[in-house]
Amino acid sequence: MPAFGILGLAIVALILVVGLIVVGMREDSGVDPLQRRLAEYGDRELPASLEEIELSLSMQERIIIPMYRSLARFGARFTPENQIEEIRHQLELAGKAQSMDPATFFGQRVALTLAMGGGAFVLFFLVTNWGPTKSVLGVLGGILLGYYLPLLQLKSQISRRKENITKSLPDALDLLTICVEAGLGFEQAMGKVYEKWDNDLALAFGRVLQEIQLGKRRSEALRDMSRRMEVPDVTSFVAALIQAEQLGVSIAKILRIQADQMRVKRRQRAQEKAQQAPVKMIVPLVFLIFPSIWIVLLGPSVIIILEAGILGGF
Repeated sequence: MPAFGILGLAIVALILVVGLIVVGMREDSGVDPLQRRLAEYGDRELPASLEEIELSLSMQERIIIPMYRSLARFGARFTPENQIEEIRHQLELAGKAQSMDPATFFGQRVALTLAMGGGAFVLFFLVTNWGPTKSVLGVLGGILLGYYLPLLQLKSQISRRKENITKSLPDALDLLTICVEAGLGFEQAMGKVYEKWDNDLALAFGRVLQEIQLGKRRSEALRDMSRRMEVPDVTSFVAALIQAEQLGVSIAKILRIQADQMRVKRRQRAQEKAQQAPVKMIVPLVFLIFPSIWIVLLGPSVIIILEAGILGGF
């Protein structure tokens, strides 16, 4: 009975933590559910009480989400400030700074660590018959996996975002060049890119325009954009623009040169990947394709030889 009781408690705790993780990993719409309910009740003739509006919210919005936010604040409370700043910078690089803060990220890490550790404990101590040493190692492995899995996912998102920005930069420079040569200002040209496209680079241009409208200098806004991306091509593009602005060089000429250079770099990267393809194909070719071909071609011959040898022996 004690073993079944511990198993039941572990399963309940695991379900609770997994529910918190699922809720926390949802994309935050940025809209307060209470404000949304107030807007829904705004069209009524008789206003409802605040208590009625709060009770009309779902259990997920009233209980589970506040619990997850409390867990996130608890995890961030014991995290050093420099690590919080590093995670904030990583979230900016991944393009998730607007939808997630470091406290929420640390809450996900704590929740996933508890979930993976609890699941490993139930699996290795209560379900399987592993020895104590192997079970402890399995639980430690589950804890480490839960702790580092959100960080690995964040790094994967950063790499994917950098690759997308690098691919879209030459086309964006072509559009900027056309707009500037047609007589538009540089900010207006960036606005055209922001209006026409819906990718990470266009969103970054839109943020730069918002910062300029709020009073930030264009050079500072571009430097901040480069810092939030850490893409070498964007860094060189921003440096060329700032230098042209300081020296009084025509921006259209700089954009034309940068567009030509980015197209050459894109062509070189494509050629580099084409040259790497034969080397990357060696492993699947040797360990997967060749053995299958040998089995198909030599398998019947081996069977015939074995049967002939057996019959010849009799």
